[in-house]
Amino acid sequence: AFRSAQGAAGGDGGAGAHTPSTEDFSLTLLDTDLPAEAETELRGFITKRLTKGALFEGMGSVASVGLSIPESKVGCYYCRFQQDNLLEMATLESDANAPEYVVCFLGGSEKEDTFRLELDKYVQSLKINLDLEQKNLESCVSPYLRSWFEDAICPIQRVVQLFQDKLASLLHAALSYTPVEVKNADERTEKDISRFLAAASLQGLVQEGTMTSLCIAMSEEQHKALLIDCSAAQPQLHNAGSNRFCEDWMQAFVNGAEGGNPFLFRQILENFKLKAIQDINNLKRFIRQAEMNHYALFKCYLFLKNCGSGDILLKIVKVEHAEMPEARNVVTVLEEFMRE
Repeated sequence: AFRSAQGAAGGDGGAGAHTPSTEDFSLTLLDTDLPAEAETELRGFITKRLTKGALFEGMGSVASVGLSIPESKVGCYYCRFQQDNLLEMATLESDANAPEYVVCFLGGSEKEDTFRLELDKYVQSLKINLDLEQKNLESCVSPYLRSWFEDAICPIQRVVQLFQDKLASLLHAALSYTPVEVKNADERTEKDISRFLAAASLQGLVQEGTMTSLCIAMSEEQHKALLIDCSAAQPQLHNAGSNRFCEDWMQAFVNGAEGGNPFLFRQILENFKLKAIQDINNLKRFIRQAEMNHYALFKCYLFLKNCGSGDILLKIVKVEHAEMPEARNVVTVLEEFMRE
């Protein structure tokens, strides 16, 4: 039996769905800005995915979809979520009756995949803001859906354009887990900076214990907190740090700014983090060799001196090797070499 249901979608178009536990479900359009023919094609695509059970609660996916629009093939981010129904929970009824939705955002290619985590968070915010009775759909949900690109995709681009050559200090703060304080900024700029720092940090790529220890160590050095004053046209930075590694990557961002492609900026950011992780792993390998080989110790020193980010890498490995006596001794010697 089919069940009455409604769903939502937005951006450059979308369709909504209710997905009961069986394969019987109905799709009811909640909001879209697609032409009718393309909306029907997208609805068919989502229906197939639902039938195959390929939509997971709160976890978005990205696929290429053929639609009757000028671009023909477009990248489609789609995500299913279930609206919490407090009334049903209060009456101890099954939450299987809670409405479910599918939200779709369409872009020029499958590059949305680089922003999948941001879009997942955006959908979670939509879930919180969605009015259960749908009384305020036009005034609340529709504008939220239509601002997805500006709010979820463009923050990195806006930060690059705002900071320009001062971006190196922001990259350095993100890489070294330095606390950042933002003053005299409007709400969107403050959020943009916060999102950039989160996207540029190695969170999830280094051990969680290492990250926590680094955050504590840097927070204790209050005088080193990066202060960003946004009262002028371009941010003024105080206690700013930088190194050759961050300066080189800043140049890559500035060079990419001419095209104004937000997906390019995200790819540069991912490459920046990948190179940092490669350097950390290389340094760890050299340190293991240096525990028994003095020549390898010299190789460690040369690597730190030439990689452009020796100040940060040394802090990270120092925290990771704090409980390993041999490696800790190597790090201590390297610190002395670098100071000299």
